[in-house]
Amino acid sequence: MIVAGAAVQGSAHLARGQGCQDAFKAVGPDGAAVLAVADGAGGRERSALGAHIAVDTACRVLAEGIPRAEDAPEVWTGWIAAAGARVVGDYLRAVGGVLSAVPAAGGPVDAGALASTLVAAVLRPPWVAFLSVGDCFGTVLTREPAGAGAGPDAGVRERCHLVLPPPVPGAPDPVFLSSPGAALRSRSFALWEPDLSGVVLATDGCASLTLDHPSVRELPPTAGLLPSERFFCGLAATLRANGGDAEPLHALLSGPGAARTGDDLTVLCAFTDGG
Repeated sequence: MIVAGAAVQGSAHLARGQGCQDAFKAVGPDGAAVLAVADGAGGRERSALGAHIAVDTACRVLAEGIPRAEDAPEVWTGWIAAAGARVVGDYLRAVGGVLSAVPAAGGPVDAGALASTLVAAVLRPPWVAFLSVGDCFGTVLTREPAGAGAGPDAGVRERCHLVLPPPVPGAPDPVFLSSPGAALRSRSFALWEPDLSGVVLATDGCASLTLDHPSVRELPPTAGLLPSERFFCGLAATLRANGGDAEPLHALLSGPGAARTGDDLTVLCAFTDGG
């Protein structure tokens, strides 16, 4: 398994003298990959710390008791739902401990000061399980034969699928891990995909860089945003070729295409390394 990630400070944050409020983390228990990306709420004084607590908590909880590849769908869906509720609970307890240990000079501070969204994935092919609280998004990659008529040397084609989309314009404000009822408002699901070749998680600041308007593929607006094959499949090919060196990913998040958003940009991915 090839795992790589990068986080880049947004231009608006730089202009305000604000550090990067995103965080990411990955662990690899027992042949699986657990990925977590968190986006600290802009304007919250300790949201960067909240994002780091979020990814630490998610990776610790989701690394425990991962189902086997041969387990039934109900095992996977039940496990990720229960683990998701535990992630929210453990996050709130950790945040409460931080706030009680370091009281603010101006009086009590509530958990909202560390507000963060979260997306996490557990990859154990052919399964991938997702947990989401807030507006981060997730894409799955698959590898399949190029198809009939493609020629004997066409090989295998990789495709990308937006399985956890970001919110549409005009959607309500995102749910944070510290929001009331966050565990009930979280999303969790598991996918079985025999051609699974990777998963990519991203914060909402990456949407304009990584997602295409449907008109790019001559589709109506109702089709919604689509994952950019140039970005996702190109990234997978690059990381497989260089053994997981994240520098090209960092360059993508720092390049001219990323300047369209002032938000922090974070991407974390895992790819199978088979040909």
